Amino acid sequence: MEDTEKVVVRLRAVEKHYREGDSTRRVLDGVDLDIARGEFLVVHGPSGSGKSTLLNLISGIDLADGGAIHVLGRELGKISETSRTLLRRERLGFVFQFFNLIPTLTVGENLLFPQELVGRVGPDAVSRARKLLDRVGLAQRWSTFPDRLSGGEQQRVAIARALAHDPDIVLADEPTGNLDDESARSVVELLQELLRPAQKTLVLVTHNLALGRLADRTLRVAHGKLAEEARGP
Repeated sequence: MEDTEKVVVRLRAVEKHYREGDSTRRVLDGVDLDIARGEFLVVHGPSGSGKSTLLNLISGIDLADGGAIHVLGRELGKISETSRTLLRRERLGFVFQFFNLIPTLTVGENLLFPQELVGRVGPDAVSRARKLLDRVGLAQRWSTFPDRLSGGEQQRVAIARALAHDPDIVLADEPTGNLDDESARSVVELLQELLRPAQKTLVLVTHNLALGRLADRTLRVAHGKLAEEARGP
């Protein structure tokens, strides 16, 4: 991939299907997509249309049944499972609808965990975690356990954790699905505030069409295809 500096994700003729009883359901059917460095892309569509499947393919959690997927210059179908795991661990960040914070760890320990996985320990790791927690407005919650936080606070911690190891790409799967509209918008604005200055890429799957107005591009997934939607006034 010659233009890795500009295009961080490239899909070409990507196919993905699942067996359902005696039949096969084609979730993605010959999908092409380029995602640029620093871009904020929103993906929406009906339930079961393939939105989360798209994120799983980009992350290498699932492999395509046809076509090619390049992420940060590497073709996922041609590298080992171990290499895909390391790519996820070191260069991708994840934000989920249900937060996925580790309940037995404090907020601070949750932020240190992804850094430990990539070998970052000690004062520098703690300093980065504390700075991120301050950026999301929760500096005083370092020693708090997740179950003592509101839903919006837990999602802000989850965002800080996703960025703790300084990933190139953040994949967010319905990160505002459990939040009211005001909290949802504030979460997405926070993601933008943290990612755009550093030219990080954000791919966000959502049912909330209003969030598309904050994005650089909005794509709809339906019937196995991706279609770019025109931006409104």
